[in-house]
Amino acid sequence: METLLCLSIALFAGLMLSRVAKLLKLPAVTAYLVAGILVGPYFLGSLGINGFGFTSMANIDAYDIIPDVALGFIAFSIGNEFRLSQLKQIGKQAAIIGVFQALATCLIVDVVLIGVHFIVPDKLSLPAAITLGAVATATAPAATLMVVKQYKAKGPLTSLLLPIVALDDAVGLIVFAVSFGIAKALIVGSVDVISIIIEPLLEVVLSLVLGALMGALFTFCEKFFHSRSKRLAMSVTFVFLTVSLSMLKFEIGGVHIAFSSLLSCMMLGTIFCNICDFSEELMDRVDRWTAPLLILFFVISGAELELSIFKDLGIVLIGLVYIISRCVGKYSGASISARATKCDKNIVKYLGITLFPQAGVALGMAIKAEELGAEGSVVANITLFAVLIYELVGPFLTKISLQKAGEIKPEGKVSARGEVVNK
Repeated sequence: METLLCLSIALFAGLMLSRVAKLLKLPAVTAYLVAGILVGPYFLGSLGINGFGFTSMANIDAYDIIPDVALGFIAFSIGNEFRLSQLKQIGKQAAIIGVFQALATCLIVDVVLIGVHFIVPDKLSLPAAITLGAVATATAPAATLMVVKQYKAKGPLTSLLLPIVALDDAVGLIVFAVSFGIAKALIVGSVDVISIIIEPLLEVVLSLVLGALMGALFTFCEKFFHSRSKRLAMSVTFVFLTVSLSMLKFEIGGVHIAFSSLLSCMMLGTIFCNICDFSEELMDRVDRWTAPLLILFFVISGAELELSIFKDLGIVLIGLVYIISRCVGKYSGASISARATKCDKNIVKYLGITLFPQAGVALGMAIKAEELGAEGSVVANITLFAVLIYELVGPFLTKISLQKAGEIKPEGKVSARGEVVNK
């Protein structure tokens, strides 16, 4: 009862605040995150009534399956953007921009934060600065995708944005593993080539192989069903199955083997949409089915935000430097590479801004960074602070950028009452 009551309150709060956000012309994602803060441990949950909001961070952890599954469906949807027919037109541009802006962001944040280290070495260590540079590469595919879907954005910028966001996280995983290995070496005084180079490359390759195999099996199984409801059920089954298999971790000959659920589910969607002739219709039905799940995902994400971070002025100031330098890296990296690949002027001008949101992948990196000890705690706290700011402001900036680029149309949609509304 308590679990269902808590989830229903979370879902209700997110839906009602989305109406307020509509009046304020804010994306629904922002409303869901604020709803999460309101039903989280610092507000409603602080009353300590079980089921009436999230009472503690430990209580929120009990709902981990929802974010895991939601991210799987988000990655599955992004995989739909990697259709070969589309990649022939934008594949080269997406690859160049995706890699360049990620590496440029890492470099700029590293340089700035290493400078901060020399100014206040007691607040920010060199290993922490290097690790934060890698964390900066990651974006938030969930927030970006939700804004695109809510406003039905369509155009050259949107077509390029989603593949770049997906590629960005793949590059980010590799960069983080290398930077994390270097940071660890600085602390312990020895270099581990396996953890710096081999393990991150294996994670990316094995995740893509797992996703490809599941995508081929998924398409084969879909052929046995003809009703829309059963095909939808099979889609949900394979996303669940891929997410669960990507959680496997084991060791072979001293090498740690792990998978990325984001990359695996993205490849699942990519293979499916390229070899199944009815994939587009089915993807649309999956998107509708997952709407409540995604709302819960963002509400839970909002509840997880640590507001106590604001008590540490040092973390706040370093966090602001991190946020500004990361924005400079994303914007300049995207702008320079977009101009070099002869993209449309709106892409050159606005793409970087749409890459500002940061959440799940960055938080995953921050949790991994805690293995560094005290330096890792600093990385985690600064990342938490940045995510809080990015998640509340980022979706709004993405919406504005897509509007300025002319890819969000002002015309509305007919509601269930027959009225024309702007979503």
